[in-house]
Amino acid sequence: MHAPREERKSLMPFNHYAKIKRILAEHGNSWVIKRIDEPTSAKNFKGETVSFPHYYRIYDSAGAPIKYCKFQQIERLAAILEVPVEALPIVS
Repeated sequence: MHAPREERKSLMPFNHYAKIKRILAEHGNSWVIKRIDEPTSAKNFKGETVSFPHYYRIYDSAGAPIKYCKFQQIERLAAILEVPVEALPIVS
């Protein structure tokens, strides 16, 4: 039996990159990553706001952004996908 939703939330931190991995599995190999050179910020697990000079967004084969696939750290995405950064389909 699962713990109540709030208790589960405190036991296991949310991992946005793992969620992206699950979403991409549904898209096969028909997606690309674009770097967006605009400042952004995100809260880390400590509740601190961290700023970044750019972010990345993943698009499907039709060129539409894939929901929930915006992120800041390309190295973390590569690690969760178990590929080198150089192998990711990053386009201009």
